[in-house]
Amino acid sequence: MGFYDVEGGRIIMKYDEFRECQSFRLDHLIAFSYGTLVDDPPAGFDARLPAPPFLMIDRILSCKSVGRQGFIVAEQDIRIDAWYFQCHMPGDPVQPGCLCVDAVWQLLGFYCVWRGALGAGRALGCSEITFSGQIRPYNKCVRYEIEVRRFSQLKDSGASIAIAEGNIFVDNELIAQVKDARTGVFQGIVYPDYPKRSANSVGGIMRGSS
Repeated sequence: MGFYDVEGGRIIMKYDEFRECQSFRLDHLIAFSYGTLVDDPPAGFDARLPAPPFLMIDRILSCKSVGRQGFIVAEQDIRIDAWYFQCHMPGDPVQPGCLCVDAVWQLLGFYCVWRGALGAGRALGCSEITFSGQIRPYNKCVRYEIEVRRFSQLKDSGASIAIAEGNIFVDNELIAQVKDARTGVFQGIVYPDYPKRSANSVGGIMRGSS
């Protein structure tokens, strides 16, 4: 595909190409986690996905926007030796449902940056979570279908917020729904010099999250 180059094993993409791209492979997502995906990032391009093993997405199949709305479809391959099966629970391995919810937040944060948000992403919550199934070691694939109902960029604070409905399938069976999932991208909150004490080493209210 023409939107990337491989140079020394590093995936490289121009910012305009990133904004136009509608699907992303695992190597793209890992590069995004480490801040190496975009070769010419604008000032304030601070957002990251969690790195493996906490990255809960293996590929984004489709990323679309229509006005203030949009849609994301992504997948996660289930691995029999996944870290969470080793500890949750001994004698009864099951993927924690909270990791599925976090995957929705991860995808919403990525979507905000894809739409042009600048800053760092944070999960803001949801109104309701319903589980009707489970993910076991011999399942194959989890699919996330996320309908973005509203994407907003707040002029006063520079923050951006996405609100969405998420449906979660395992091997094509609907097992969970997340209502009113919310993720925001905020400027000036990154803490790159951990573990030093510095301006952002203590948390608290993130302005512009309402």
